[in-house]
Amino acid sequence: MLTVHGDIRSGNCLKVKWLLEVLGRDYRWVETDVMSGVTRSTEFLAANPAGQVPAVVFDDGRTLAQSNAILGYFGEGTPFIPADPWGRAKMYEWLFWEQYSHEPYIAVARFQRLLAGKSREEIEPRLVERGHAALARMDEALAGADWLVGDGPTLADLALVAYTRVAHEGDFDLAAYPAVRRWIGRVETAFAIS
Repeated sequence: MLTVHGDIRSGNCLKVKWLLEVLGRDYRWVETDVMSGVTRSTEFLAANPAGQVPAVVFDDGRTLAQSNAILGYFGEGTPFIPADPWGRAKMYEWLFWEQYSHEPYIAVARFQRLLAGKSREEIEPRLVERGHAALARMDEALAGADWLVGDGPTLADLALVAYTRVAHEGDFDLAAYPAVRRWIGRVETAFAIS
């Protein structure tokens, strides 16, 4: 059986959990509190030298880390990866953008407010500015579309909903992004996220 090391507070971990569940895969979840230092332990680093979660350990001992790489692995052969090369490339474009231009701002601001206990005034203005820029880009892309790529949900939607749906916890008011708000509901339904 698969073992998934993840912190339930992490959107990066949750998106892996959600995909495995919607696909009906059996797995064992090992709650791994990133604030405790366990991901820097000798034992954890031996299995996952990156020292990050999520990390999937397969029956044969192989370990796969990085949330979007994990999504890509388990998404193979499912409707969540477009069959045509262009659609697949556009999905990956969003996945790479999520880790470079969305997660570093939305998730970090959320972490600092929710877990580190910083006040709104203590959050670096650049995080807030770039977070709003990411949400604006998504809102524009979704203004005339139900999904980020094609006619149905893809891994791009799953990856981006993880932190977008809780952006308010980092003081990002989604009221200014109506297309994003409608999209969140569609993605939550498509992936049975509660």
